[in-house]
Amino acid sequence: MGTPASSHCPKTWLLVVVKKRSRVPGVMITQFVERLPAGKSTPDFARKPMTTTVQEGKKAFFKAMVSGEPPPTVSWGRNKGEMDDPEKYSTRYDERAQEHVLEILNVKHDQADSYKCFATNEYGQAVCAVTLNVIEAFKKKTQNANGPNGQATQDFRSMLKKTNVVTRKKQLPPQKEGEIDPKLLELLLSAPKKDYERICLEFGITDFRWLLKKLKQMKKEREDEQSKVVENLENVKQIEVKPTGRAEFSFDMKLRDPNSAINLYKDGMMIPYDDDKNSKHSLQKTGINYLFSIKDPQREDAGFYQVDVEETNVLTTDFQVPDVEFVAKIKDTKVTQNEDAIFQCVLSTPLNKIAWSKEDALLEHGGKYEITISEDKLTHTLRVKDCQMADKGAYYVIAGITSSSASLAVQADSSASMGTKASDKSKLASEEQKFLKKSTDMDTPKQTETENENDAADRSDKVAQENIEDGKEGTDGKDGGDGKGIGDGTGKRNDEDKCDEDGKYKNLDEEDKSTTDDASDKKKKPSRAALLVTDSDLDRGVQFVRGLSDINAKVGERAEMSCKLNSETSEGRWYKNGKLLTQEDGVKIIKDGACHSLIIECCEKDDTAVYCFEAEGRKSEATLNVQDPPRLDPDALGEFTNPVIVRVGENAKWKLPFSGGAPMNIQWYKNDDELLPAVNVKIDTSDTESQLRLIKCQRKDTGEVKIKIKNEFGIIEAVSRLIVLDKPTPPQGPVEIIESAVTSVEFKWKPPKDNGGCPVTKYIIERQQVGRNKWSNLGEIPGSPSYKDTDVDPGRRYCYRIRAKNAEGISDYLQTGDIPAGVLRYPGPPATPKVVSAFKDCINLSWCPPCDTGGTKILGYNLEKNKTGTNYWSLVNQKGQITDTKYAVKDVFEGVAYQFRVSAINLSGAGEPSFPSEAIIARDPKKPPGKVTDLKSTSSSYTTFSLAWTKPKEVKGVEDEAQGYYVEIRPIESLEWTRCNATPISLTSYTVLGLKAMAAYWVRVIATNYGGDGEPQGFDNYIIAMPPPVRPRFKDRNMKTLMVVKSGNTVRLNINFEASPMPDISWIKDGIPLLKHVTITNTDRGSQLLIPTSERSDSGMYTITVKNIVGKESFSFEIRVTGKMSAFIKINYYYYYLDSILLALYIHKYREMLKKKSVISHNFVGNLEF
Repeated sequence: MGTPASSHCPKTWLLVVVKKRSRVPGVMITQFVERLPAGKSTPDFARKPMTTTVQEGKKAFFKAMVSGEPPPTVSWGRNKGEMDDPEKYSTRYDERAQEHVLEILNVKHDQADSYKCFATNEYGQAVCAVTLNVIEAFKKKTQNANGPNGQATQDFRSMLKKTNVVTRKKQLPPQKEGEIDPKLLELLLSAPKKDYERICLEFGITDFRWLLKKLKQMKKEREDEQSKVVENLENVKQIEVKPTGRAEFSFDMKLRDPNSAINLYKDGMMIPYDDDKNSKHSLQKTGINYLFSIKDPQREDAGFYQVDVEETNVLTTDFQVPDVEFVAKIKDTKVTQNEDAIFQCVLSTPLNKIAWSKEDALLEHGGKYEITISEDKLTHTLRVKDCQMADKGAYYVIAGITSSSASLAVQADSSASMGTKASDKSKLASEEQKFLKKSTDMDTPKQTETENENDAADRSDKVAQENIEDGKEGTDGKDGGDGKGIGDGTGKRNDEDKCDEDGKYKNLDEEDKSTTDDASDKKKKPSRAALLVTDSDLDRGVQFVRGLSDINAKVGERAEMSCKLNSETSEGRWYKNGKLLTQEDGVKIIKDGACHSLIIECCEKDDTAVYCFEAEGRKSEATLNVQDPPRLDPDALGEFTNPVIVRVGENAKWKLPFSGGAPMNIQWYKNDDELLPAVNVKIDTSDTESQLRLIKCQRKDTGEVKIKIKNEFGIIEAVSRLIVLDKPTPPQGPVEIIESAVTSVEFKWKPPKDNGGCPVTKYIIERQQVGRNKWSNLGEIPGSPSYKDTDVDPGRRYCYRIRAKNAEGISDYLQTGDIPAGVLRYPGPPATPKVVSAFKDCINLSWCPPCDTGGTKILGYNLEKNKTGTNYWSLVNQKGQITDTKYAVKDVFEGVAYQFRVSAINLSGAGEPSFPSEAIIARDPKKPPGKVTDLKSTSSSYTTFSLAWTKPKEVKGVEDEAQGYYVEIRPIESLEWTRCNATPISLTSYTVLGLKAMAAYWVRVIATNYGGDGEPQGFDNYIIAMPPPVRPRFKDRNMKTLMVVKSGNTVRLNINFEASPMPDISWIKDGIPLLKHVTITNTDRGSQLLIPTSERSDSGMYTITVKNIVGKESFSFEIRVTGKMSAFIKINYYYYYLDSILLALYIHKYREMLKKKSVISHNFVGNLEF
């Protein structure tokens, strides 16, 4: 299919347009020249502008960084409208950030558009598109009057303007392996505590207590964030489907700014809403209550819903729509007062919980209602206990978005005999169920009834059913019944009921002549007859068991429409758009018993019509829609899919005929990029064929070529491949030296990155001796990327050139570095040998080759062994070098410990040995030990706790002796275990250090030996880092209850106590907190009260209270601060306070001194305290 270029074409000048793919997604580069000069490049975007969403009235910025040589010029444009108004658009270049900036000064809603950034120089142009989304701001309706809640009344409808702009909310981070799903935390932040367990179970978490601490911290941060825009948020209700069929969630919220934007997101995508209940998404606001609802929820409405005020999240809820249907729905129930009513349904998919409700009230398990679920979670039952008149009404059950409803009728309790035995009622009920089942099977969709006898039959069914359920006196007819009947409530048919020629039951207006009825003295009520006796009595004529269904078919395909009647003898007729169909119309009409089929073997467009089947006045209709999607001829498609192979500079052509309904939309793609008509791209399309030509193909054009044909009925694609043949690219380095010996040099390289579309057949090798200018051709070698040069001089250095060759030509060369020949180099040491397994008579080892081979290949290895405790190394491989990197050492003695080391050998000889391996004892493998026993905690403190255990028992052949132990701890909020001791301990006790005070830890002990670690043994409960609980008590039993100091002196009082855990310590003075100048210093063993400079106001009763989780203890004492006394009087304070009698004696002495001395301190009496 390729077309070679003509060598005799006249020379013409053409504008070359080459489309290039940028490294930045979404950027299209157009090159204006075929070949770029050296050092020049087309424009490109180092960082393209990003799509942004702004609120109306604010500024919007687009920033771009471009590259290219020469530096390109940047311009901006938009799809709809011009950008020449400087008051709306401003462009500038930020030299510091090297960014080109487009600034939209005051964003309007009509500026929401697709904008383009162009970077252009003389060699090409780069273009990228970016979108500006504009969100309309909610507008406030100014009023002077206040609403009922004290807030200004708002025009709420104006706040709910619809917008077609779709914005995306910042996505939650994806769940990392071993971490909590961020969605779980978001849901818990908005959910009430009673729903925590249910939500965690949905995410597979059974114990969520360890989450509470983190959740509490996140909740505080969220509340702090919400407080900036919301004054109060409460009464949050998660999303649920209501009996009305709407999915609703609500909350009470008082905004700080009534004009704040309220946004609704689904799976991070903003969705529009308004206040119209008939809209898909609506918001109803009543006072401070916000009610969001989704009308007619479908499966696609399931998702993660979030409500934001401005950019602050206030509610998160998860709407799940399980794939469930009702296998059996709930049914109407009639009970007598004080009896229990039962509603039961069966689901198609197990569910842990479904919603039961009465009208708009959700029903919960307990008290009046008992909700039970079967073990397979398919059968759900609601029991209404002790039914009263208030319990009657409609009841609903909701599973996902599917619901079922039934009514509950409650009759007054009556002891009067109604003439029907219980056994008769059961029999009639059984017959009723059989009849209902039969009539249900006969219901079909798209069934048209043209006669009125079916209405009469339906009314008769209901009459029979109600009589059986009642078992009492007849009631007035329903469902449009125009007559009245006489019934005795027994469910049997009365003789007075007759049947007319149309199959309708006539109810005679005769009164019941029975004289044994208890209500004979009352006016007789006409009752309905019980018609459930035999099927012949209730013959409803021909019925559709299965009606016709709408079908779609493609042109040329087979279409079949079928229905089924309840009678195998009934005949019927088929109609197309009201016209009778026969076999002569090109269709097959088949009757197979009760099944009737219409078959069209090869559909055509004219077969699209409404088809009807009629039998004895019954009709069922359905539509056949014949579609004509694009079609391809198989032969043409097979030819199209063959690869098109051309040489560089030649033209490539594809042609594909098609058929199908018009109009057709044809698109060509190359490597998933759409091809548009250009200088080097020619596309010719007619009604039945499309052709693509690529002019002067280059090697980079190699790739997938695809055509996409689409019309209103479907889409079809065909894929071909373009292969442009060219010479290969140069071989790839780096060149790796395999061997550098005295007489030879061997090296290898990597094949070309691009083989030019055909395999590399040979490599051409040239050699130059370092220091000379001449290159000598060593010839061609097969396609293996390696070469061994055996014609070298010892000690010389050589450089090589390597070219790849295929059927199209020879590539450029790859030049090696200097490669020495004849240098004596030993290999480096291999990796330390590792013990694979050990037995009493054999030890298996393995190791890795050395990184440094010494310039030549490794020929083998020497292995040495050493008995632990000696310095002598002996060679293991006495019979010759080891060629593999593993070896089984059999020259060992049982119970002896050995170390091993290995050295590599190349053409120069053996190199340095590796580091010795770990000591290994020659003995048979051991079994891991069992669990330790009697694990217990012996002591604990705020930073440590001590453990003790018993050594596990040895079970021969199952569990060997333990040789050491590991102790591991795990904080209760973490999932990872931390090993406390890096090496095993031999003792059966251990003290864990460095704990966090009052933190909770899980602890376990693991026994170990040479055979491995045993099963861990832990505690049933976590351990808290704290001493054993001790009730607070004061240590000093002889503490004084009175302290007397002079004013101005320091008061220091130490109270020692013991308590565990660390208690709370409080001080009061005369029942009130201490003043600021009183200093309290607390430790875990005592408390100190300090008054640096006492005053008389410091006198009083001081009480210290020590309290912890075990209990509390208090101690009270009195401090008396006295004033300064006169120098003339010295009072013995001990006796002064000892007894009031002594005080009276001092006062008497004072009065005597007043008589003798003329000067005395006036403060004496004032300083005395009683």
